[in-house]
Amino acid sequence: MTHRKLVILGTGGTIAGTADHASINIGYTAAQVGIEQLLAGISGLGTDVDFTSEQVCQIDSKDMDFDIWDKLASRVNHFLADEEVQGIVITHGTDTLEETAYFLQIACRPAKPVVLTCAMRPATALTPDGPQNVLDSVTVARCPGASGVVVVCAGTVHSAFDVQKVHTYKVDAFNSGDSGPIGYVEEGRLRLLRNWPGSQNLHEPVAIHSEVVWPRVEIILSHAGASALWVQSLVKQGIRGLVVAGTGNGTVHHALLASLLEAQAAGIRVTRSTRCLDGRVMPIPGDSIADSKGLSPVKARIMMMLELMADDELALRAKVA
Repeated sequence: MTHRKLVILGTGGTIAGTADHASINIGYTAAQVGIEQLLAGISGLGTDVDFTSEQVCQIDSKDMDFDIWDKLASRVNHFLADEEVQGIVITHGTDTLEETAYFLQIACRPAKPVVLTCAMRPATALTPDGPQNVLDSVTVARCPGASGVVVVCAGTVHSAFDVQKVHTYKVDAFNSGDSGPIGYVEEGRLRLLRNWPGSQNLHEPVAIHSEVVWPRVEIILSHAGASALWVQSLVKQGIRGLVVAGTGNGTVHHALLASLLEAQAAGIRVTRSTRCLDGRVMPIPGDSIADSKGLSPVKARIMMMLELMADDELALRAKVA
């Protein structure tokens, strides 16, 4: 019988943060505790779980970048290829958690569970939330039939497609909007509500190759009195793509819209999302700018970068041939 084990990857974040006093929950320094030390301090974790751990990076997740994503995806794919590995848990900061989760879902398309977890309080807090989040993540990663990338925080399981950070301070900082969570972890048991993200074939997988440069794509916010200046400046700097976080149903201020249409006509890829937390942009016949197909602005940006990378790879292959 094949032995099943878990891999736990550390990337830093608040869950690995420390402060000078146990009463401090916001004035801490992130990414100070190594993954081995972090796991050693979680009571009961090693009693019935065979796991291996690895420190992929040690950063405050606000500073996440493409090189780390590339390395993280490589390590995820490496461990997923091991038949003995049942699933992966990744400790991560909350600030860019939804972006990393979505990136890994699209780049890796894992048939096994990849569970990202976090904390809103540092490891030194009087009541840290990280240990329970890790234990809950292990429960999810060991669940038979689990697949795809999910986020586990405060007992709630979110799909990488839907999860967003919605609160600056509460330990229950994430939400899945209209779609709702995948399930809940209750006393070490998973109560599943809907399908795993691995069964949602919403997007084609996009391969990441180190020789392809990450294209520059930026997000522009539409608001009262928006102007064309930011778009015009980015076009001059050689931007490859723009995602506009529109008002309401992806609507855009007329001055900003005019500049986006000019950029689009010049060959720059442009997509409309919405700055609203709930709902998605509903397309209207004759839309001048394509919608993001339900993706939030930050996730639409990731998808656009990966699509541009795929285009660049095809162009490179054609040139070589």
